[in-house]
Amino acid sequence: MTVKKKPIPKSVDNLLLVNKPLFFSSSYLCSLLKKKMKRSYGRRIKVGHSGTLDPLASGLMIICTGKKTKLLASMQSLDKEYVATIKVGATTPCYDGELDENRFYSTAHLTHSFIEKTINSFEGERLQRPPIYSAIRKSGDRLYNIARSGRSTQIDLREIKIRSIKVTNINLPFISFVVSCSKGTYIRSLASDIGFALNSGAWLYKLTRTKIGNYNINKSFSIEDICFFIIFFFLKI
Repeated sequence: MTVKKKPIPKSVDNLLLVNKPLFFSSSYLCSLLKKKMKRSYGRRIKVGHSGTLDPLASGLMIICTGKKTKLLASMQSLDKEYVATIKVGATTPCYDGELDENRFYSTAHLTHSFIEKTINSFEGERLQRPPIYSAIRKSGDRLYNIARSGRSTQIDLREIKIRSIKVTNINLPFISFVVSCSKGTYIRSLASDIGFALNSGAWLYKLTRTKIGNYNINKSFSIEDICFFIIFFFLKI
């Protein structure tokens, strides 16, 4: 006896703005949707996102389902905006708080004017080296696997553009700023580079993505909203 598959309604073709919480991976949110939709319709439905956010970062993600996933390719090149806080006076191997601080520096020389002038100087086109603890592939392996195994490798520089960057708060050892940048920009690397320019070291203490192109976090769903949406919209039987 052939089991008749449930017809797939057009409602599965969606573009969702999601406010990713801390400690959730981008892939987990997509896999959650995939599992729930497969359970409902008895077949796999495409789910994808327009750009990864690290588990220690929060903020805007664009998740597309069904035929809307065709839009993702065009979204990869969109500029991003972030609200970031760095901690000066120390560094970590991964440029954020996933690993403990391993080197320490003086911050006695830092003044508000020097900090603002230095951070403002990052505006424009520049070359950036991605973190060794990243998902970039090198010789068939992820960089974070290479780093965790203790191996060393050469990481190629990437051309990026900082559209704008503005300091919003200084409360040493913490400095907060808003930055708008091109695709491929690692804010962790930016934090490390700022620390080097300040002669004080720095690592990314907090990060929230607020914009992707013209999409704004103010119009996004929380993870609770998404779960409600899955149960009462996608999964009606």
